[in-house]
Amino acid sequence: MSVIKFTSTDSSFDSYPTPLEKQLSGPVTQYIANHYSDPTNQFHVGFWGSEVGSWRVSYSEHEYCQLLEGRVELEDDQGNKTPILAGEHFVIPAGFSGIWHSLTPCKKLYVIYEATPPTTAETT
Repeated sequence: MSVIKFTSTDSSFDSYPTPLEKQLSGPVTQYIANHYSDPTNQFHVGFWGSEVGSWRVSYSEHEYCQLLEGRVELEDDQGNKTPILAGEHFVIPAGFSGIWHSLTPCKKLYVIYEATPPTTAETT
């Protein structure tokens, strides 16, 4: 095994549309550059970004993030809002459900831990 180094500037991002059933405003294109997944498919590290918009989220995984660019707001199902600015660090715990608001184009570093790896049906 070797140490894996990466930066957001030398990353190749794949783009994908936010699923229509989750979109609240948009359409929103999201971008991802996953740099590492462990052999169990439970631990992932990379970069993610999006255009401006809002969509429903539901987390089965624990996710640590550092917002590198932009401004976002996370709103839980009870209407509590957490504003996040570039440079700030945050954790979204498994079980969080609510709305992700990208108030400006944004980019984040993510570290994800999924306690139970997804089944084949969930990844296809």
